[in-house]
Amino acid sequence: MTTHKVGYLIGSLATASINRKLAKALVKLAPSNMQMVEIPFKDLPLYSYDYDANYPPVARQFKEAIAGVDAVLFVTPEYNRSIPGGLKNAIDWASRPYGQNAFTRKPSAVIGASVGAIGTAVAQQSLRSVLSFCNSPQMNAPEAYIHFTPDLINDHGDVSVKSTEDFLRNFMEEFNMFIARVLQVLPKDA
Repeated sequence: MTTHKVGYLIGSLATASINRKLAKALVKLAPSNMQMVEIPFKDLPLYSYDYDANYPPVARQFKEAIAGVDAVLFVTPEYNRSIPGGLKNAIDWASRPYGQNAFTRKPSAVIGASVGAIGTAVAQQSLRSVLSFCNSPQMNAPEAYIHFTPDLINDHGDVSVKSTEDFLRNFMEEFNMFIARVLQVLPKDA
């Protein structure tokens, strides 16, 4: 079985983020052939095309980290019915300068948790629009809007509700199969 190296970005910069807990659960529940690695972005400055001729080292490292994975998983909250500003800034860094987009033909999936009843549905729609422009093939099903309740996932990524654990495991299995299909059709070195 082919190993897929998957980078994951957590949209919240908060250390106690419920989406960080969700990411830990997803790492635990991922199929054994998925090598999961967090790609942090909290140290990126605000993007400006003034940097395009000479990317700062932190931005080069971030972009290289994305280039070094087979696929990207976005685990994000919803801020003001959209994606967090830090996550959008990170996407801007990775997709610039023009013609050097790290997301081109890179399979992606989106999931998120919120204490609100509709989860992160609106933020995910906003993120999907950005990823479409970045030419990143996206897994569209199953849709994953996690209504986070107290103690649903602990700090170690253990899920307390069996049906949620099963759903998240299935989500990661589906993402694994999606990555394999996309890479078969669109090899990353094409």
